[in-house]
Amino acid sequence: MPIYTFADTTKEPEEFMEITMKIAELDQFKLDNPHLQQRIVRAPSIGDAHRLGLIKPDDGFRDVLKNVKHHHKKDNINTW
Repeated sequence: MPIYTFADTTKEPEEFMEITMKIAELDQFKLDNPHLQQRIVRAPSIGDAHRLGLIKPDDGFRDVLKNVKHHHKKDNINTW
């Protein structure tokens, strides 16, 4: 189930809370709690930065990959 973040607008400073509920329950929850406003605190993760090529593995792990590639010549192993 998704986790939603809400801010209590009646308190100063605003208090944030995380609530787990089904997506079908979200609209009714908002109607029942008008003093709470849904907030997006962090963007959802789209993918793994290593697999997307944004972050390359460190040299020690790359050495391990080269060793594996050497012993398994038929496999296509990316060593960067």
